[in-house]
Amino acid sequence: MGIHSGEPRKHPVVVGVSPGQPPHVVLQAARFAIQFETELICAHVNPGRFATAESPDGSMLTAPLDPDFADEREVAFDARLETALSETLADSNVTWRTLAIAGDVATALGHLADTVDASMLVVGTAERSFAGSVTELFNRSIAINLARHQLRPVVVIPARAAEGTAAAHTADA
Repeated sequence: MGIHSGEPRKHPVVVGVSPGQPPHVVLQAARFAIQFETELICAHVNPGRFATAESPDGSMLTAPLDPDFADEREVAFDARLETALSETLADSNVTWRTLAIAGDVATALGHLADTVDASMLVVGTAERSFAGSVTELFNRSIAINLARHQLRPVVVIPARAAEGTAAAHTADA
């Protein structure tokens, strides 16, 4: 059974997570963390906030970009996303935790990876559809930005895992 806390381990795997993301993206990141014998950090970035302070473990205090539309629920990690992650990682035997971070998605994920000295960053792509094409362009730019500015590996997991591939069966790891 997966562990949802514990002592932070050296060189964690950082995975960018968002609501509706295909579970195999997180499962593949968990597989890497297990192989590296380290923890998995599931980070959700809120681009409508900015960091005001941060801790060595990557956690941050944040403030809204527009104080007139401040919603304190945006400060904590999304409970529904955390529940989905718990279900996805339940049988993975990985130590994991969540972090709610803020700012430009690529910059925030890259900064988190630097802060925790991550072994790698994992991001997913979006589904191919009309609505997904704008998201895909956005996600592709995140992956490209990370790859260009990171000194650590950036792994991009396709939204659709082909049936019969290792990515489709990462829960077996």
